Amino acid sequence: MNTDHSGHRADPSPSGSAKSPLRRDLLAARALLTKDDVARTAAVLARSALDLPELAGARTVAAYVSVGREPGTRDLLEALRGRGVRVLLPVLLADNDLDWAAYEGPDHLLPAGRGLLEPDGPRLGPAAVVEAAAVLLPGLAVDGSGMRLGRGGGSYDRVLARLAAAGARPPLVVLLYENEVVARVPSEPHDHPVDAVVTPGGTRRFAS
Repeated sequence: MNTDHSGHRADPSPSGSAKSPLRRDLLAARALLTKDDVARTAAVLARSALDLPELAGARTVAAYVSVGREPGTRDLLEALRGRGVRVLLPVLLADNDLDWAAYEGPDHLLPAGRGLLEPDGPRLGPAAVVEAAAVLLPGLAVDGSGMRLGRGGGSYDRVLARLAAAGARPPLVVLLYENEVVARVPSEPHDHPVDAVVTPGGTRRFAS
């Protein structure tokens, strides 16, 4: 049985196994991007995301801090905070679940495991995400039906299950590079489509 680096089962199903080569190809493409590519894209994504009606009236948004060559979120985090939005950022727990803490600016981010950055403020508990009026999800790809390809650790599967159990249905938004909108993402029964994807070329919405 294969496991990922957290000890969880990795890609146990046929559709899950089909995700692995797609992940590898997408990560290889990201590795070719320069720092300037990433910075330019981050600025464009921030402007487009700020125009989303899903974020326009949100008082609380769950997001994440981009690292490496991920589509950049840091400009967006600062812009949301400047609007007075309460931004919740994830804190990875030992069991791969996510706790949350409020974003108080780039000077309040600390290095964490696996190259991540996490807020240094009080932990609010895994259920804090239920308060979000919109959720920005990390991802590697999305397809024409809105199915998202994540990294495979399962952390956000737990977040989405927690939202569903609470009866919460905030819009789910992914920020991606243009080439990461693909024809098909292999899906499993627990996978959940997103509502919108923002790329440098614009925003695409999916039927719920």
